[in-house]
Amino acid sequence: QVQLVESGGGLVQAGGSLRLSCAASGRTFNGYAKAWFRQAPGKEREFVAVISWSGNSTYYADSVKGRFTISRDNVKHMVDLQMNSLKPEDTAVYYCAAALVITPDEDRYDYWGQGTQVTVSS
Repeated sequence: QVQLVESGGGLVQAGGSLRLSCAASGRTFNGYAKAWFRQAPGKEREFVAVISWSGNSTYYADSVKGRFTISRDNVKHMVDLQMNSLKPEDTAVYYCAAALVITPDEDRYDYWGQGTQVTVSS
């Protein structure tokens, strides 16, 4: 069974940091780009960041640029999202996803995790 499992979510005060992790199992995801999306209450899911298979290319949503960093370890089959200077508007369920292309378009992603809740208090 192919799985992406997120961890690391929680409650943090504004200005704080969290590190999310996504572990892959069931297949190697060789060649797949990995991304993070998020969905806040009452809003549509939105793109956060994506990293290429090699790790050489990364792209971020303007809202998180300079605060979030995406990274991956293909040996451990992990992708992380380091989130610094968190704001209340970053509160959302964060999802890990995998696709064969580097894109912010969620429709292009074939595999999704179940999500992890991040809550930023003011």
